[in-house]
Amino acid sequence: MNQTVHSRRRVAAAKPAAKEKETSRTNDPARTMANILDVALTEFAEKGLDGARIDEIAAATQTSKRMIYYYFGSKEGLYLAVLEASYRAMRETEAALHLGDLAPEAALRRLVEFTFDHHLASEPYIRVVMAENMQRGHYMAQSQSIEQLNVPAISAIEGLYARGLAAGVFRAGVDAIDLHATISALCFFNVANRHTFGLIFKRDYTDPAVVAARRESIVQTVLRFVQARVSP
Repeated sequence: MNQTVHSRRRVAAAKPAAKEKETSRTNDPARTMANILDVALTEFAEKGLDGARIDEIAAATQTSKRMIYYYFGSKEGLYLAVLEASYRAMRETEAALHLGDLAPEAALRRLVEFTFDHHLASEPYIRVVMAENMQRGHYMAQSQSIEQLNVPAISAIEGLYARGLAAGVFRAGVDAIDLHATISALCFFNVANRHTFGLIFKRDYTDPAVVAARRESIVQTVLRFVQARVSP
């Protein structure tokens, strides 16, 4: 039997496996889409919207460009879906903190710690948000869900702040959105600027001791911002 016949048999034998793999992806669209979004987050974070390549996302997810366009419509549609999925994942995890079960100060501490830890472990998320700010929120403005996804975050802060105010441990006059912005700004900056800060001030922001000290510093900054003033 010549080499050509052997080659044909190998190709024929490989076809069912390839077909089975494609069928498996088709039969589990939720998993396929989640995988695409995960890989696309890294691609957009590293290269931005303009530099990202659908071909590379397709190759990394072992799917096709056609399938990606079928699910998301376009590269811009995939980019927006990545933004929405990133915010959704954060808010869903945040909701699982059950802040209402904790005393007000403990709840606020837990929220700040969570935000710090999430951002520290999610540099691709930070980079994509930075990129969208460079776009002046152009694509986020087209989202039908991001605004609503963030409503529970503000509601949680309003709830814990109201409880702290009633208990006399928080001062009056704190706006929930402003408090949310303060927490986000401190935790976001810790990741977004750690490379430049580390170079300028010769401090390793990946060192566990530095991370722990920075985390507690941010917690204390936020707590002292809202705590009731004690008369001397």
